[in-house]
Amino acid sequence: MGAVDVGGPKKAAGGPSWKRPRVSIRIDMTPMVDIAFLLLIFFMVTTVFRLPQAMEMNLPETAENQPPTEIKVFEKKLLTLNVMRIGEKDSIAYMIGTESPKPLAWDSLRGKLLERRELFGDSVTVLVKIDRKSKYASMVNLVDELNVAKTTRFSIDKYTTYDDSLMRAAGFTTGGPAGLPEPAFSEAE
Repeated sequence: MGAVDVGGPKKAAGGPSWKRPRVSIRIDMTPMVDIAFLLLIFFMVTTVFRLPQAMEMNLPETAENQPPTEIKVFEKKLLTLNVMRIGEKDSIAYMIGTESPKPLAWDSLRGKLLERRELFGDSVTVLVKIDRKSKYASMVNLVDELNVAKTTRFSIDKYTTYDDSLMRAAGFTTGGPAGLPEPAFSEAE
């Protein structure tokens, strides 16, 4: 609240004249500070600073005592995507069934997925094999592309030495799966 202090009449030291009384105003700032903090708290509570970025994946339920379930997949409906680290960037190769691997650009991945979906509908199965040296962002981008292409049947598996030997036989220069030794053969053999 505000208050006005009016002093009483003061007489000048030297003569009979009276000086005009000085008016002092005092404003209490406590309510304004309270309102400012209440507004600050209100906006902090109601504002969304950053939405959590999560990817929803449904994992199959498995019991500890049961063996994994085998699912039969037609060879022509299987699309295998191999993500491997070559140099400073991640590369991708695809195989249809048991064909030899072919390189695939990241830009044309969605087109390949949509092409397979048009041929076989929802029965297309995608097997994703990711090298341990690959960046996590590559896996996230690949799963995002699968979601955009509405591919609902996909599996993520380890990139093994067998996969690496397939890639090398197809002409890819891979560094070998992480944690596994390099092949022990020379070019002269």
